[in-house]
Amino acid sequence: MFSDKGISSGAGVLPDKPLKVPEMPDPALLSLISPDRRLALGYAPAAAHPLFLGLYALDAKLAGIVRTAREPMLGQLKLAWWRDQLGKPVSERPLGEPVLAALAPWGESSRALAAMVDGWEVLISDEYPAQADLADFASARGTACAALAGQVGADPEVARRAGRGWALGDLGLMLGASQPLSQIAAETDWRTPRLSRAMRPLLIHHGLARRSKNKGFAHPGPASLVLAMRLGLLGI
Repeated sequence: MFSDKGISSGAGVLPDKPLKVPEMPDPALLSLISPDRRLALGYAPAAAHPLFLGLYALDAKLAGIVRTAREPMLGQLKLAWWRDQLGKPVSERPLGEPVLAALAPWGESSRALAAMVDGWEVLISDEYPAQADLADFASARGTACAALAGQVGADPEVARRAGRGWALGDLGLMLGASQPLSQIAAETDWRTPRLSRAMRPLLIHHGLARRSKNKGFAHPGPASLVLAMRLGLLGI
């Protein structure tokens, strides 16, 4: 269905024992992730880095299933496998699957990411998604971001709003501008979210999505890179 073309600061409370970050993430895992997300990942502090890496890897995996599905039913079966795995306790998930391994730092909170499977499933049709489906996709991304925020002491509801904006920006780039998408974007709160330092990657994504929306969901250019770096470094 779709093409594969393709932040504010505040005082947050990080866990007492920060998560360990691999010095060199798995190159195969990083290869799944788009350049803008690899850039944003570079601004994630130690406690949040593995959480964002897992989120990006899962999102990329689900996007790949939808993008390469020859038949909607086959794509839905593959998505159903991921829904089932994310619904299980971590101890019952299969070993050796790289994306599931990347979600290990999430612990049992990774169950919240099952919403992303539902979000991607609405894009598996050959027809342009209905406005309600676009809204569901954005809500699913918001749910994932809220779950991540909850693990690093950030405000889940602010992260949820920022995640929805990020998703709308992605939809514009994947599907192109449309009346249904423009309608949702017009009803969305695009104010800069007040997020802790731990959520800096999300701030970058929200800022880039807002810029894209303001330009009719145009693909990013050099100015977008400058914006991403400013948000990453300064949070403004």
